[in-house]
Amino acid sequence: MVDVKGRWVLVTGASRGIGKGAALFLAGKGCNLILQGRTKEHCSSTLEEARALGVEAVALGAELSKPEEVQKMLEEIDRLGVTVDIVLNNAGVQIAYRTEYLKTPVSDYEQSFLINTIAPMMICYHFLPKMQERGFGRIVNTTSGIRREPEQAGYSASKAALDKVTMDLANVYDGSDIMINITDPGWCRTDLGGPHAPNAPESSLPGVVVGAFVDDKKSGRNFAAGLFHGMTLEEAVAHAEKDVPRYLGSLD
Repeated sequence: MVDVKGRWVLVTGASRGIGKGAALFLAGKGCNLILQGRTKEHCSSTLEEARALGVEAVALGAELSKPEEVQKMLEEIDRLGVTVDIVLNNAGVQIAYRTEYLKTPVSDYEQSFLINTIAPMMICYHFLPKMQERGFGRIVNTTSGIRREPEQAGYSASKAALDKVTMDLANVYDGSDIMINITDPGWCRTDLGGPHAPNAPESSLPGVVVGAFVDDKKSGRNFAAGLFHGMTLEEAVAHAEKDVPRYLGSLD
C-alpha cells in the first residue's frame, strides 16, 4: 500500500459531499491538499478542517464548465511549486432529469461534457507528463453507474465518454507506477444525488480513494465504492489489488 504522507493531491469538487469527505480522509493519512471549488471560498470549511489535521492545504477557484478557468487553475497549481502525485477528479454535474427526454436540449450535453469529461481530461493531460518524469502518479476519475435512463442522457453520456478516454489512457500506463483507474461512489445523498438517494456520502469511503493507495502497477479498474463498504483502508486496498478485475475486460 502506498504511503501517501507528505504527497500532494488535487481534489476537484472538494467543497462538500463526496469530494470533501475524500479530501479529509486523505488529509487524515498525511496528504497535503489542493482543493478545487467553483470559488476558493466554497472550500473554506474543507480547508480549515484539513489544516487542523496538520497538513498543508490550499484552495483554488475554477468554474469547470469554462476551459479557460481550468487552464488558469492548472497554471496556478504550477506556480505553487509543489509536486502533484495524486489526482482525484471528483467534481461532476447532473444537469437535469428530463421526463420528456426526446426534448433533451443540446445544452445538457454541452454543459455535461465540459464539466464531466473535458475538465478532468485537461487535468489528466496536464499532470501526466510530470508523473512520467518522476515515474509515479495516481489518477482516479469519478464515473457513474447510471444505465438505461434516457432522462439523464447528457450526464450518462459524459460519464461514458470519461470512462472511455480514461481506460484508453490506462492501457498506455498499465504495468507502470502511474496508475489510472475510475471509481463509482454510488447513489449518495449529495447535491448531485439528491435527498432521496439510498446511501450516505460517508458510504463512498474508502472506495473512492482506494485508487490513491493501490500499489500493484495495474490500471484500468473500476473501484466502485460499494465493493469496499465497511472495510478498513488496508482491507480495501488488499481487496482492490486481489479481486477487482480490469474494467470492461482485460487490457492485455
